[in-house]
Amino acid sequence: MRSLRTKRLPLRPLPRYVSSTAAGTVAPKHTPINSVLIANRGEIAIRINKTAERMGIRATTVYTDVDAASWHSSVGFQSLALGPSNAYLDGDKIIALAKKNGIQALHPGYGFLSENSQFAEKCEREGIVFVGPPATAMADMGHKARSKEIMTAANVPCVPGYHGAEQGEAELLARAKEVTFPVLLKSVRGGGGKGMRIVMAEDEFLTQLKSARAEARASFGEGGEVMLVEKYIVRPRHVEVQVFADKWGNTLALGERDCSVQRRHQKILEESPAPDLDEATRQDLWDKARKAASAVGYVGAGTVEFILDKDTGKFYFMEMNTRLQVEHPVTEMVTGLDLVEWQFRVAAGEKLPLTQAEVEENMRQRGAAIEARIYAENPEKGFLPDSGKLVHAYLPSAFDSDPDVRLDWGFRSGSTISEAYDGMIAKLIVRGETRERAIAKMESVLRAYEIVGVSTNVEFLKRLCQTPAFIEGDVETGFIDKWKDALFHPRHIQGEVFAQAALGVLSLQLQRDSPPHGETLGFGNQASTSERKVAFKVLDGYSDKEGEIVEASVAQVGRHLYNISVSRKGEEAPQVFSNIASEQVSEGEVVKLESFFPGERISSSVVPQSVDNDTKITIFQHGVKTDLSLLPPTWYEKELGLKEVTASVVAPMPCKVLRNEVKEGETVKKGAPLVVIESMKMETVIRSPQDGVIKKLAHKEGDICKAGTVLVAFEEEESASE
Repeated sequence: MRSLRTKRLPLRPLPRYVSSTAAGTVAPKHTPINSVLIANRGEIAIRINKTAERMGIRATTVYTDVDAASWHSSVGFQSLALGPSNAYLDGDKIIALAKKNGIQALHPGYGFLSENSQFAEKCEREGIVFVGPPATAMADMGHKARSKEIMTAANVPCVPGYHGAEQGEAELLARAKEVTFPVLLKSVRGGGGKGMRIVMAEDEFLTQLKSARAEARASFGEGGEVMLVEKYIVRPRHVEVQVFADKWGNTLALGERDCSVQRRHQKILEESPAPDLDEATRQDLWDKARKAASAVGYVGAGTVEFILDKDTGKFYFMEMNTRLQVEHPVTEMVTGLDLVEWQFRVAAGEKLPLTQAEVEENMRQRGAAIEARIYAENPEKGFLPDSGKLVHAYLPSAFDSDPDVRLDWGFRSGSTISEAYDGMIAKLIVRGETRERAIAKMESVLRAYEIVGVSTNVEFLKRLCQTPAFIEGDVETGFIDKWKDALFHPRHIQGEVFAQAALGVLSLQLQRDSPPHGETLGFGNQASTSERKVAFKVLDGYSDKEGEIVEASVAQVGRHLYNISVSRKGEEAPQVFSNIASEQVSEGEVVKLESFFPGERISSSVVPQSVDNDTKITIFQHGVKTDLSLLPPTWYEKELGLKEVTASVVAPMPCKVLRNEVKEGETVKKGAPLVVIESMKMETVIRSPQDGVIKKLAHKEGDICKAGTVLVAFEEEESASE
């Protein structure tokens, strides 16, 4: 068993290129890059370091106090401390560190300072090579209103809308009426879905405008509250083109990526080439993307994003990301190139080493690729973010040697996913000869992927790969809502899952209790008349009976031979498995089981973890993850006089309270908004689980809360009825 890690990239090193210039022109200065500071964290810092090392570039990483023990802080030639959690945004300090340590260049990765034109400009003034586009191009394309003006002048089609300076509520509402509803509100400084709202009707416009502005101001600071109003395409696809330009005036399109499967306006899955796209439209997209880059004198890696209307087939410029994208490995998989190496070479003044025709030939030979973003979140609970320690991270070593499987991973077993940053744990990228083979490969790898310690979207991604509409390529940005019944359908947990979980738990208990500190409890070579019982509560959000209590009884009847009965509430008789041959092998706190049930051999992994003084059991079986809570063997709610607590609403994750939407004494209906919280820079509305009367608001705006902290208390039924 091994922790996940960033694997060797199956990418082709670029040839050395000797450039020449036309008579009378001045060649760009060629300055080889020998050292670089990577101003980022997590998987992208590790990924950039890997290419830098291969090229002989001495790389330095940086870390904040929160990330002091992180994986990325241990790679590179050296790693330098930045201080508080927000210090990845401290451009002055980062530049000072680079100068102090004699570092020649700076690579910003994505996010943080990567699209900050003032930062790029200061790097240039301080004599540091910024591995990215010119500050002027970043400023032009980073301002959504100005970028639309530039694109219109360059004959790149734009979505109808208002991008003006008049920002009064009445003015914006009037403009929205002109565009006609539904409309899309978004901040001029937006990105990652922050400060973006879909407004379906006039009566909700002002509420959504205030919410979008508040989120944008919190995410982007001053100026973030300036909004664009655009026509909302009802059935849109999100298709983007990877462009690359050098200082010699050459611009290439390295294919397109479809990023339509999204939640909270943020991408979950990206693929290349885009499915169900005719060749004429594909070539037109590439041509318009090259024009967009040329219009702003672009240099380096960039992504031109388009909205494609499924109903008309027309596409419109949306924005340009002036940096390396999170999903750049998809393009690397279908071109066989290392885009970070391209960035270093272009920043050094070299020409692009391939022509457009050569890039396209590479793509024809390499098939299709898909990237899945692995997030710490609860898809079955509205994609609420999660945070905490990764207890267990595992992928079979068989994938190590597979050139069609790539993991870009910034965390490993023992790492902490902090609520201070985005919740992306890893990126899984696969390639296939066809799109269908790539999807099958993705599902296969996901079924072998084990992560315990935080909730993740891995189970959701498996279901996505199994959904017929996705397999057929019928994608759009509203895909998840459209197919939510298929994506979130409840599943029945089979009795064999509880049987294997019981064997795994008892195996661990017996290891701890064995002599000289405990007594032998019957799991040795001989049969035992003793019977051990364990009880579980189903925590799994995909279960058709979440909260169900199940008791499993295990008796050993011979060498590695057991009788197991599984009792479930509501069933007349327990499910009995007789003479089950099973072997358990412990690897640390993880138990691997091989058991022979009637007509079937079942392999399982059982992983325990301590959560708030309770023991959570995660079992992986048949490529499916199930979460359980371990209860005392004779535990019964009724006997202990316990009842389910429904008199309060608690914080589902560590968060900051943005505002209370109700008042004490107010009567609310089920589903009514109670509190708006922020976690991992995402705004979430906590809604009432029931009808009731608000007894107490436990926190005020700005309060920081731990997961499980009471936010709102309801009046008890008895007092409410008096």
